[in-house]
Formats: sequence, C-alpha cells, structure tokens
Amino acid sequence: MRTSTLFKAASAALLATCVAASDVLDLHKDDFHSIVNPEDLILVEFFAPWCGHCKALAPHWEEAATALKEQNIKLAKVDCTAETELCSSFGIQGYPTLKVFRKGEASEYAGTRKADGIISYMKKQALPAVSPITQDNHVQFQGQDKIVIIAYLDEADSTNNGIFSSFAESHRDDYLFGLSTDPTAISSAGVTPPAVVMYKTFDEGRNDFTQSFTTEGLTTFVAEHAVPLLDEISPENFAMYAEAGIPLAYIFIPSDDANRPALIKAIEPIAREHKGKINFVWIDTNKFADHAKSLNLPEPKWPSFAIQQVQEQLKFPLPQSSEVNAQTVSDFVARFARGEIPASVKSQPVPKTQDEAVYNVVADTFDEVVMKDNKRDILIELYASWCGHCKRLAPTWETLGEKFNNSKDKILIAKMDANENDIPPSAGFRVQGFPTIKFKPAGSNVFQDYEGDRSLESFLEYIETNAVNGAKPDEIVAGSAGAGSAQVPVGGAHDEL
Repeated sequence: MRTSTLFKAASAALLATCVAASDVLDLHKDDFHSIVNPEDLILVEFFAPWCGHCKALAPHWEEAATALKEQNIKLAKVDCTAETELCSSFGIQGYPTLKVFRKGEASEYAGTRKADGIISYMKKQALPAVSPITQDNHVQFQGQDKIVIIAYLDEADSTNNGIFSSFAESHRDDYLFGLSTDPTAISSAGVTPPAVVMYKTFDEGRNDFTQSFTTEGLTTFVAEHAVPLLDEISPENFAMYAEAGIPLAYIFIPSDDANRPALIKAIEPIAREHKGKINFVWIDTNKFADHAKSLNLPEPKWPSFAIQQVQEQLKFPLPQSSEVNAQTVSDFVARFARGEIPASVKSQPVPKTQDEAVYNVVADTFDEVVMKDNKRDILIELYASWCGHCKRLAPTWETLGEKFNNSKDKILIAKMDANENDIPPSAGFRVQGFPTIKFKPAGSNVFQDYEGDRSLESFLEYIETNAVNGAKPDEIVAGSAGAGSAQVPVGGAHDEL
C-alpha cells in the first residue's frame, strides 16, 4: 500500500512537472484579453480536444512554442468546448483555427501547421518587412530561415529602395527580407549595387539578381529560385507550387522504394534544364496514390510520371506502359515543352443509346454535344455519384428533362459525372463543387452559373427567363422532387451519405 501510494504521488508529481514544462499558454475568457492585448505578437490556437487535426498539431505547437520562447514570441491555446462564448466572439467555426494577435488585433495565420513552418512564419511576423543589415549581422541574418532575400543598395538610391521595400511588404509572410547599404557588407557579399541575393538552405545555396529593379522582375526571380529543384510535395507545400503559375511534373514513387534516391538523382538534370519553366517534385504513393488517378494514371504502377498545369487543371500523363527513367522523362518533358503532347482527358465510354429524358454527356462527347451546338439552349448538371445533394437532385433533374421532352430541338437538359469525366479545356470553366449547374444560351459558347435553389419551379423560371429559343415545358409531370441542398466541395467529406 505504501509503495502504491508513493508511486501514485510520484506519478502525479511527474505529470505536474510535464504540464508545467509546457511553453504554450492556456487562455480562458477571464484572462484572454489581459494576456493577449499587451503583446506585440502572439499566436493563438482555438481548438477542440476531440479534433483529430488539433491532436496532430499539438506536438508541433509545443515544439514551436519552445523554439520561439527565446525570441519572446508566445504561443497560446483556447479550448473552445470550454470557452464557447470566447470562441464565438472571434467567429471560430472550425478546428483548429489559428490567429495572429498584435496588441489585441486579430489576423488570420497563413503558415503551415508543422513546427518549422510555424517558427519560420512567426519570425517573419516579428520582424519589420525589411530588416537593416550591416556587416555585424550580415552572416547571422543569412541563416535565419530557409530563404533569406537581401538587397544591396547605395545609401542614396531611394528609387530601388522603394521598389524593394514595397515588394518585401507584399511578401512578408513568405520570406525574410533585409537591406544593406553598408559598404563592408556589400563587399563581403561580392556584389555591385543595386543587387539582390537570395540565400537559401537548399540546391545551389545562393542566387543573384542584378537586373533593373522592377516588381515584375523581382517576382519572376523569386518564383524561379525559391522553389527547390526537386523536392517532395505534400499538403504542406502544395500551395507554393500551385501559386508558382508554371507546370508541375510529378514522379510518383513510394518513399520506401530502394530505387527512389537513384531515380530522383537521375532526373535532377532534367529539372535543372527546365528550371523556371517546369517545377519537378516527387510524391509518396504510400500516402497519395489517389492523386495519380486524378492525373489519369489509373494503374497502381510505380514509378509513374505526369505533368500538370495546375491552374488550368490540364493533365499530361506519361503512358504507364513506358518505363520511368531519365531518358523517357527527358523525351516526354521536351515534347511537352514544345507543345507536342495533347492534354489527357478522362472519359467514361460514350453511351450506346440516349433513351432518357436527360442527355448523358461524357468528356469525349462534351465538345460535340455541348460546345459545338449553338442552335439549342443547354442546361447541364455536373455531378458526382457519391454526392448526397446530387442524389437528392436527381429525380427533379429527370422531371425537368421530361418536361422538355418535346422541345429537344430547342433546349437540351443534360448531365455529366464530373468525377469520372474531365471537363475539357474548351469549356472554359472548372468544377468547384457538386452539383454545379451551367447554362449555355443558344448562339453562345459562354456558360452562365445557375445559382437558384434546386426546385423544379425555380429551374422552369430560370429557363423561361434566360432561354433564347423560348422553349415551353410540357404539361406538369407528377412526382416532381423537392429542392436539393447547398453545394458540396469537390473532393469533400462524404459523411452526409
């Protein structure tokens, strides 16, 4: 009994020590404002104990809090299941929500949820947009982050100072910026003003910009050199590649594949040859095999290779019958760069018959049936088979088709499974959620968004108002369905099913 009591006491003491050792502040409604408002900079997590994403963030939050403590940057958290009123006052609607506070004023946190990303982001927030650099802090500042950008200018060069400072202010969340007019620091950098040097912890370690200072020139320079030559891509850094505005080449391969390092090394020269025009990454198929399918690589065959134009949602997969090696990738990328490879468009088989009131469009018939038909008004639903809202809309949509069964020469009511068929580039739009409903008036190739409710009456009213051909519905068909609900994001959770 005595031993058990001592063990429990020791355990309790150890637990208390562990809790006390946390560098994350626990905030409550009674002390939130008194702690947060005086701080020049503090990062607060609004969380729920049951939230899986919050649990995953917790160790990174602790690590970042400890690392930033010496910079006098505090991290805190609020349990929204206990502090409902406080969280509601900040409009918290999901977990975790992270907010940066400056003297009590909140702004959205725009960094990653990994420790190194949190540390990097908050260090940038703590500094002015441009830090003054002298010989004394020159070397130290260069190592403050993965990417540090320093301008070297003559003291009287107010024009380039203004251009650089404005550029830095607009990108302060992304990089650390410094400016030096110290002749000794300029000499040690080995540059002649005006110049900009990007110091980085990867690839060649340094890139120099010696052109005339313009916002466009600096933007191009940073976009080209801030992205690693060939890095692993994940949800943490996908946005950086997506926002780069150039094609993205993927090597799909398991992280534990023994041949992965050699293959990456063999393709690096190809990535270097196309640097600034195509970004190269590798992706772990142990985690993200489904992304290969989304780029029209249907077989779980690794390694595989594809190029994606992210903004346009165009896909260029290397046929999986080809071996992925330096030669095949080099040839494929060169042909892509010359515009010799057409975009791959995933399509279901063309239906052998079209007996239903609603015309079933697939990717291979989209151009012929929808884009080239300028004689009829066309109302088309883009849906997904798993989407609950789409399922609820289906009987209404079928009824709508039946009501114009005798007016098919004037109006086409159509549907396409946008989960199984790519939207062809000719459409000029992307599907952001399901169901998406588009209207193309006769004589036009420009689509309009249908934004009304999902009732039969609303569809009929919309057609009456917007149709060019003046198609009239048949007599009311019994059994029409009610309205569907709001859109479901593409790739969103399917819990409602």
